[in-house]
Amino acid sequence: MKVIKLASLFLIIGAIITLLIITKDILIPLILAVIIWFIVKEIRNFFDKADWIKQYIPRWIKTSLASVLVFGVISFSISILASNINELKNSIPIYENNVEHVAQLINTTFSIDIEDLFADFFVDFDFSEIIKDIVNSISTAFGTVFMILIYVLFIFMEESASSNKLKYIYSTPQSYEEAKALLTDIDRSISSYITLKTLVSLITGTLSYFVLLIIGIDVPLFWAFLIFLLNFIPTIGSLIATLFPTVIALLQFGEFTPSLLILTLVGAIQVVVGNILEPKIVGNSLNVSSLVVILSLTIWGNIWGVFGMVISVPITVILIIILSRFESTKNIAILLSEKGKINELVKP
Repeated sequence: MKVIKLASLFLIIGAIITLLIITKDILIPLILAVIIWFIVKEIRNFFDKADWIKQYIPRWIKTSLASVLVFGVISFSISILASNINELKNSIPIYENNVEHVAQLINTTFSIDIEDLFADFFVDFDFSEIIKDIVNSISTAFGTVFMILIYVLFIFMEESASSNKLKYIYSTPQSYEEAKALLTDIDRSISSYITLKTLVSLITGTLSYFVLLIIGIDVPLFWAFLIFLLNFIPTIGSLIATLFPTVIALLQFGEFTPSLLILTLVGAIQVVVGNILEPKIVGNSLNVSSLVVILSLTIWGNIWGVFGMVISVPITVILIIILSRFESTKNIAILLSEKGKINELVKP
């Protein structure tokens, strides 16, 4: 009987993963819309901190103002990044021409025949394709903005009716309150994570932009934006975010000094913000095991690529909160948590 249950469980998991891969183009814009909804909601809550706004300004006006602000920032960012992307595409031939020069520079400086050492790697290596993949991924995300806008609009339309629908779903007041408390916990945790992580990533990206601008790397805004995005990926995101502009500087300038400066200064920003500032800002609002974070990162990265890595932590938090609310799965939530205290999963 246990074997049948275990086989059924693996079958269900396999079916869910397959469905997630097949519906990727539909679900990713929807999840982005939900993230924007969280951000708009947090801005609206910020407005409500002023008593006169909370008392006299209708909710729909606050929602509209917050939405205009968020989409205004997104539109402004897209227009600037579009010009940066075009400039980056034009620079690709220059970088390709410098690859051989950089290889010779490394050979001369360190007495290493890098081409012979990484012969198999260079056979399949196409730098222009790597840059084009990055550019195309970001361009594709921008192309779904209209669809995301439609999703956000309908999410806000559903928000006002969600409470009544919940009452109809759960027949008893106790079950309704339990479901409401669960959704409140999820909402509080994810809102906190998205808001604080966005703030930390914005600080990292902004400081990195000034470093890249002073050093003179091509399209510093694009690389700063990439650093901002990659900082949402736990553990490895900050490392990749530092290496990209470092390698680009080496190919652009054809010498080690600018590259080493970027590696040192941007790396220092990542270390200071990630290890000193972020713990003070984010605190212990997300009590998730580091091992679980890495596993979640790997699993979602294989399902949805870079976007899956970005959302891996919020999904893990939601899963732990849900598991912690049922006696039959509470032990699993304890194993997935960092400290084993599931009552600390949500920041009061």
